[in-house]
Amino acid sequence: MTELPKKPRIAIGSDHAGFLVKEAIRKYLEATGYAVDDQGTTSEESVDYPDYGKAVGERVASKQADLGIAVCGSGIGISIAANKVLGIRAALAHDVTTARLAREHNDANVLALGGRIVTAEAAVEIVQTFLTTAYLGGRHQRRLDKITQIERDSHVPGSRGPL
Repeated sequence: MTELPKKPRIAIGSDHAGFLVKEAIRKYLEATGYAVDDQGTTSEESVDYPDYGKAVGERVASKQADLGIAVCGSGIGISIAANKVLGIRAALAHDVTTARLAREHNDANVLALGGRIVTAEAAVEIVQTFLTTAYLGGRHQRRLDKITQIERDSHVPGSRGPL
């Protein structure tokens, strides 16, 4: 008998503006058998998105989660914060096409969404696409290697690093 592939463990987090969409995604993931590592927030009370982008990014970078999902109002700020974590390739998606391309071409390991941009229903559909799409490799690997080199160069002691 063949063993079914194990579903990835998902780190998820949001600020207050992404809370309702994050909760819809979390409920969907749990209902469909994914292990979910919820990094917060726990309400619509105002909080700072960098804290949650960093938390999701660190869970993925440390291999405590296989993939991450981060949600703020637009998805922009939380994706920037997550991308500051070494090893994270957070991609902002607004639809299933951008989610598919983020995985196929960029091997994104964190999906960023805008809670004020997409509905909860659309977010779940985007997440489904992100989680079921494989990285294509091939010609895309050369480009990812260049991104990895940029990341390494910016973290070398004594280098100028990020501006």
